[in-house]
Amino acid sequence: MLRLIGGAIAGVIAWIIFVTLLNLALRYGWPGYAAVEKTMAFTLVMMIARLVISGASSLCSGLVAAWIGRHRLAALLSGVILLLLFIPVHYALWPKFPVWYHLTFLGSLPLLGWLGGMLRRPAVASA
Repeated sequence: MLRLIGGAIAGVIAWIIFVTLLNLALRYGWPGYAAVEKTMAFTLVMMIARLVISGASSLCSGLVAAWIGRHRLAALLSGVILLLLFIPVHYALWPKFPVWYHLTFLGSLPLLGWLGGMLRRPAVASA
């Protein structure tokens, strides 16, 4: 049980690390994105790029959670924790983004986290 909880927490931390690094790469690699990031006046392509970054981070965090937690349930738990953390954030940001963006982002956290956990190979039992 402790490994499961530890894996879920590690998955959340991994998501934060991955999304931060990918967002920094986006910011420094795309001057137009950096120019509008503070005002959140993103174009459609920019919003899709942000969702791709979040999705990749969710897959990676699910893999980390399942690897550390030694169970794929840790990946789902990690995604649910992220969802619960981001619901109030997106509620506050609701007028800044279209509904499809919020629903895609929030729905992808547990779903892609769980799918990331599925990337972990089950341990092979020794004979």
